[in-house]
Amino acid sequence: MSDHCASCGKADGNLKACKACKLMKYCGVECQVAHRPAHKKACREKAKELFDVQLFSQPKKKEECPICMIPLSCHDEESSYMPCCGKYICNGCRYCLTRACCPFCNTPASRSHEEVIKKVSERIESYNDPAAMVMLAGFYSNGQRGLPVDQSKDVELLQRASELGSALAHYNLGTMYYNGDGMEIDKKKSIHHWQIAAIMGNVAARNNLGCAELEDGNYQRAMKHFMIAARCGWNKSLDNLMRCFRDGLVTKEDLEKTLQDYQASCDETRSEQRDRATSIAREGE
Repeated sequence: MSDHCASCGKADGNLKACKACKLMKYCGVECQVAHRPAHKKACREKAKELFDVQLFSQPKKKEECPICMIPLSCHDEESSYMPCCGKYICNGCRYCLTRACCPFCNTPASRSHEEVIKKVSERIESYNDPAAMVMLAGFYSNGQRGLPVDQSKDVELLQRASELGSALAHYNLGTMYYNGDGMEIDKKKSIHHWQIAAIMGNVAARNNLGCAELEDGNYQRAMKHFMIAARCGWNKSLDNLMRCFRDGLVTKEDLEKTLQDYQASCDETRSEQRDRATSIAREGE
């Protein structure tokens, strides 16, 4: 980038770069606004290019269970959020160590819906915890834990959680906009929330993006999404990739490499305790 203002040409050591594209520098807002008509097209193209670099980067691995120190699975149902301490505990540690108290902080298990709601609400009030907000939103969405179905509170809590950086909140909002649950269908907003969630590591959102791109005929972008999610251990994306391979949309080499990464990711999150917890869950169905 030049050390001269792109609009007036003035040389200044305190020029500020365009926040969207980082290509041009300006000495002030007035110069940036004046130069906007000439810069608009290039700015949008570069901003989109920078966003795609971020969007199609392999996300960081999920955090570890604080007890067994094994990475958590990308499947949310294989771990639980504990509102007493704000930790995500894998099902292996939760079900196989003890069910009478939290396996991390030893807080006694809640004995009523009221106790659960109290713990979640205190977590929100005391720590502004987005994970607790998502949990409470789910209770209002499904009418659980003695709470009535209240879509307005569901949406309000998810919006708060998304502003605080919750990938799951963005994923849920994207799904609600896509299906029209509690709001008007808005595919543009849906994609927006799924993209943010995917960048933050939510593989369910990334798989949905792949499906949306596939439906729009953007096959290369769809394959990228499916491969990234599959490498994280998301089986639905692997299934989608297999179907796309049969349709000639992905190469054998890319499929084989993704299969290897998928298996490695699954192996990394497995343990005897987690396998036992899965068996316990299935027996209870």
